[in-house]
Amino acid sequence: MTWTAFIIIILGITLKMLTSPPSAVVNWILSKFALHPTLDSEEVTVTFNGNYLEGEEKVNFTDFFNKASFLERNEIFPGDEKLFLHPETNIIPFIIHLKKSKRVMNFYVYCENDQIFVVKQWKRKVASYNLRSDNLQNFTASNSINV
Repeated sequence: MTWTAFIIIILGITLKMLTSPPSAVVNWILSKFALHPTLDSEEVTVTFNGNYLEGEEKVNFTDFFNKASFLERNEIFPGDEKLFLHPETNIIPFIIHLKKSKRVMNFYVYCENDQIFVVKQWKRKVASYNLRSDNLQNFTASNSINV
């Protein structure tokens, strides 16, 4: 009788965990598939026009990038990936290279006056989205690095 009650309790706990998992587990799973992930400044290298951002500039840039507001995802049709990776514009992008265990991602960040255009590349996949960040736009304007 006690084994039956014990098995019913274990099955009840398992069913409860499967139907409504703890929020920490849900956040961990969702962060794996996030389009705009949170970056750690220790794990990324940031370059602009061939020069590496280091120290306080790199920490500020990644912090501003992480706190930017996601606006919308831009649709990329098959065959148009090269147009997004190498657009015809005079804006020099910031390139964020992330290598974390087996994941290798590149982010191309184009800072314009009113919004930020980001192209994310991993493996053979390309995604594009827009961000809004006054701090990141002020960072690029104050350092005179927006062409």
